[in-house]
Amino acid sequence: MKTQELLKIAEEFGSPIYVYDAEKIERQYQRLTTAFAKVEQFKIHYAVKALSNMNILKVLKNLGSGLDTVSIEEVKLGLHAGFSPQEIMYTPNGVSLEEIEGVAALGVQINIDNLSILEQFGTKHPHVPVCVRINPHVMAGGNANISVGHIDSKFGISIHQLPHLLRIVENTNMRINGIHMHTGSDILDVEVFLYAAEILFETAKHFKNLDFIDFGSGFKVPYKKDDIETNVEEFGKKLTKRFLAFEKEYGRTLTLAFEPGKFLVSEAGYFLTKVNVVKQTTSTVFAGVDSGFNHLIRPMLYGAQHRIENISNPKGKERFYSVVGYICETDTFASNRRITEITEGDILCFYNAGAYCFSMASNYNSRVRPAEVLWLNGQAHLIRKGETFDDIIKNQIELDVFNEVTSL
Repeated sequence: MKTQELLKIAEEFGSPIYVYDAEKIERQYQRLTTAFAKVEQFKIHYAVKALSNMNILKVLKNLGSGLDTVSIEEVKLGLHAGFSPQEIMYTPNGVSLEEIEGVAALGVQINIDNLSILEQFGTKHPHVPVCVRINPHVMAGGNANISVGHIDSKFGISIHQLPHLLRIVENTNMRINGIHMHTGSDILDVEVFLYAAEILFETAKHFKNLDFIDFGSGFKVPYKKDDIETNVEEFGKKLTKRFLAFEKEYGRTLTLAFEPGKFLVSEAGYFLTKVNVVKQTTSTVFAGVDSGFNHLIRPMLYGAQHRIENISNPKGKERFYSVVGYICETDTFASNRRITEITEGDILCFYNAGAYCFSMASNYNSRVRPAEVLWLNGQAHLIRKGETFDDIIKNQIELDVFNEVTSL
């Protein structure tokens, strides 16, 4: 999106505000489908947790995507957005058997990642097709906090527990129709991912009636100028060749599935904030904005770096600023970052704000969550109203007891 378009949105709808570019989402979607164009049955399931606004889900539905969900609420959101149950994969972690049964009753594809629940579910519902999530013990992600394939991960059934898994399947006579893995986010080394894929192929040979193999996702996207990213085109070429060979060995056509979230929506998102105050201390110049980690927690939680530009003064002289929020804690978006000269009232734009930004927002400090806007066909559409104080208190129950004479 152009700077002037973002400034007009901030002027029209106020700040802070999230903005999403539908065209960028489409380009990323097409990039991935093109990379695997030689696979006869290829399916993308968008990871709802990355950005769950129903209008974003509808954008992806129109592109042909399915959904990857992690809670019964995300499943219901997908159904509300118009997806059929058959287009939704449910991959929870640590949830109750009752929730899994509730999702299964909706007709959604179940993906189970632990032996205890697998045995319980298979015993009660042997005729419901189930996918199993394997932990290949391969750490393909670049950050330990977002890598889920290592040996101590809470996710997935260890590849070393395969004999136990097969025993459960045999004893319950349940049908396994899919094999799944997810090694983590920010994958850079294609060869490491392909090594994990080989483990999944070997596992798949133990199940004779598979419909699909799901390789998860975790593709690295650029977060700053000249940043490195996953070479999706190279990866597509190499995995396609290996997948087609495995299909011949397996003896039937299978669906190759991925569940990207960040790859599809991260670069499509912009977070616009207004500078409340520029504060000079003995060693630092702070730019304090009308937001905080209650709206964008990734820098504080993961050490993530989001490119920040002063779009009110894009050609100004650069100075060093620490961009901080209004939360009553250490609340730093960026330390000593080169940004064009900032004055109070300027609009700062945070890039790569599409994935795990609004979806992780909170009401900490009793602050309201911001609005969301979708840039579609050259127009800005409000897709979520900014919260008000009434939203903060609407679910709180005020007790009458405090109006009575009491010894408290």
